[in-house]
Amino acid sequence: MNLTSRQGRPGPRRLIAVGTASALALVLAGCGPSIGAGGTASKSVLAVPTDKSPRGTITIWDRPGDLYKVFDATIKEFNKKYPNIKVKHQAVNIDAKLQNTLITGTGVPDGVFLDDAKVGGYSKYLWNLRDVLKPYKADIAPQKIDVNTVKGGIYGVPFDLDPGLLFYNQTALKNAGINASAITSYDKLIAAAKKYQQFKPGSKPIHLEQSPFLGQLQLEMYASQLGTSLADNNGKLQLNSPEYTRILTWLDSVQKQGLGTRAEYLSPSDVGALDARNEVFVPWAIWFTFAPQQQLKATQGEWRAMPLPAWQAGGARSGAMGGSSFVLPKNGKNSQLAWLFYEFLMYNKAGYSAVYGPNEVYPGGLNTSIPAYQPAANPKRPLFQPIESMGGQDVWATATAAGKQIPGGAPIPSWWAGAVPYLGNNIQKMLDGQLTPRQVIDQSSKDIQSNLIARQ
Repeated sequence: MNLTSRQGRPGPRRLIAVGTASALALVLAGCGPSIGAGGTASKSVLAVPTDKSPRGTITIWDRPGDLYKVFDATIKEFNKKYPNIKVKHQAVNIDAKLQNTLITGTGVPDGVFLDDAKVGGYSKYLWNLRDVLKPYKADIAPQKIDVNTVKGGIYGVPFDLDPGLLFYNQTALKNAGINASAITSYDKLIAAAKKYQQFKPGSKPIHLEQSPFLGQLQLEMYASQLGTSLADNNGKLQLNSPEYTRILTWLDSVQKQGLGTRAEYLSPSDVGALDARNEVFVPWAIWFTFAPQQQLKATQGEWRAMPLPAWQAGGARSGAMGGSSFVLPKNGKNSQLAWLFYEFLMYNKAGYSAVYGPNEVYPGGLNTSIPAYQPAANPKRPLFQPIESMGGQDVWATATAAGKQIPGGAPIPSWWAGAVPYLGNNIQKMLDGQLTPRQVIDQSSKDIQSNLIARQ
């Protein structure tokens, strides 16, 4: 979920700087809302623009990297509709700069690209977008509305939906006599991994994430499938639950049975295991498509994607893993004009086609996520092309169908990233054999509650 390019995300787009985010949650929790252009401390809802000939200049922050280039290329399309709005598009290290900018109120941009997991921590400095999003809300993936909602207000313009998929090496499985389409449950995934290991001794077929942050993010993908998350709608910690117990027990079982490759996502050891066909199952967000396109060499063309296995019969076959939105700071000079920019990109056909369609960065279209806006995520009207390095698979159809299965979620708490030194690290200790699943839950719950939640 770098944070400068899709592959390293979280969203590849963006690993959260845990220390910064932890400090952010504590600093912002004690601050009141800013008074910005067009709004006061008692009026935090952005008004719907009414100017029929809008004009002015907006400053938009995006991270350096692939998405910056993609969004930059859309400005000319935006100016066809709004010729009198000048967009100053800046590549910025948002994790390093945004916090102080909002606190000091100096040089505040009009719009910012932000991880969903950070919206809650910044919400007091942001416009409530309830009114401007009203015409589109019913057509936005529920999970994206939920994660951007804080105390009834919506503080982010949803950008992407990152459905979890099961990526698998079709060639390797075929040689082992394994039918991937039959892997409909996590128990069957373990059975398939055992069969593959018998075919290729020494292999460890299932990816087990070694990064504490990404491990926690992947845990949330599994939890999303089960309709839960670390916090409920009121911000109450709900790690101690049958759902998390089931997921952690499964991960522990994969490790104890020697079926998992412990590696950090797309690190040299991970890429090596993937290209050696020792790691052939990767339950991950859609942004794994970057790997066969850019990272893998020996196995390029062999990988395919399918819905995740279900945790229970009839259960959801996907969950959300990562994601980003656009936020509008109250102290921005031209917040309404910035809304028009994001409205065009996300809800206008010309706009979202420019974002997701073929471009100089992604000749076949932006294929590491799908739109959160359901009319744009039409399975029958693909915005990006089949992926040649995945055997020409129509990943658009697979991902959009999976996206529709993602259960609704809850607001991501401001302390989420700060939980990584506790929960994320404890998951790794479990995979090292130092903790049991129950100990992970008990110890992490205690530390998160006392060190993060109680201090807000």
